[in-house]
Amino acid sequence: MHNFKELKVWKMSIELSKLIFEITRSFPSEHKFGLSSQLFRCAVSIPSNIAEGCGRKSDKELKQFVSISLGSFSS
Repeated sequence: MHNFKELKVWKMSIELSKLIFEITRSFPSEHKFGLSSQLFRCAVSIPSNIAEGCGRKSDKELKQFVSISLGSFSS
């Protein structure tokens, strides 16, 4: 198992999530539950999937969850 908190990519994805949250807070109210919600959920899923992959038993599973994170990033 890997310690996700030591991974630079996980740390950067946490910072991205914080940045997305700050940016979307300034969106007009009509976008609060649409676009801003979707952006924030995508951003949060990146570090979440990295952490999930690190908790798995094999590198193959880790790669799968990192791939899912990449999908969230490029959505």
